Amino acid sequence: MIKPFLLTVTLALTLGSASAESTITNSPVPLRLGALEAQNHYDETAIVTGKVAQVTIRPKVVFLNLDQPHPDSPFTGVIFSQNTNGFGDLKSLEGKSVEISGNIKNFKDSPEIVIASTNQLKVITPSVAAPAKE
Repeated sequence: MIKPFLLTVTLALTLGSASAESTITNSPVPLRLGALEAQNHYDETAIVTGKVAQVTIRPKVVFLNLDQPHPDSPFTGVIFSQNTNGFGDLKSLEGKSVEISGNIKNFKDSPEIVIASTNQLKVITPSVAAPAKE
């Protein structure tokens, strides 16, 4: 009598684990795009990568222009003033490669993501090559 009970419990736990794993593995992976590609993905959630060419700080908004300064930037990250406190020195991002994640919107025929939280902006550290052995 104990063996059928154990078999049932083991089977239930196994099926429960498989179900949980399939839920995790079936979650969609966000698109990874370069700044130039973002214009083809309006209203999609993505991770846009590029080099911060210009940081423009205004009283109510901060603009992070990727790859080229305004007005030639192919993509802009936008941070409204009520959300800037957690980011530290945003000017220090100039010249750094970043990932900006979120929903790509069309603002005046240019793609942008509004960055409302710090987890949407990540500085990408370049990989350091291993020193050559002599």
